[in-house]
Amino acid sequence: MSKSLTDWDVKLSHAEFAYNHAPSYATPHSSVEVCYGHNPLTPIDLIPIPQKSKVSFKAKARAKEMKRLHEQVREQIEKVNEQYKLKANKNHTLLEFKLGDLVWLP
Repeated sequence: MSKSLTDWDVKLSHAEFAYNHAPSYATPHSSVEVCYGHNPLTPIDLIPIPQKSKVSFKAKARAKEMKRLHEQVREQIEKVNEQYKLKANKNHTLLEFKLGDLVWLP
């Protein structure tokens, strides 16, 4: 590995892939897995293999699988967001103002 700072643009794509390959805090899935349905080992695994045009009968099952994965991820994110909300509002006191009350606005 080069210690030169002038080739950062070459390394940037690898850093981006590593970041997108890591699972998020909210879900056990990476953003690449949510997008493509699998976790590729290398960036080249994302390049589609050219095939002659043909009908795939597995597409319907694959679409159902991806939809299920997206629903799981959405539910998990909503669950984590609710936990964040509860934690953030733990010491929050509700202030109720009446018509005519004077308030200080910064």
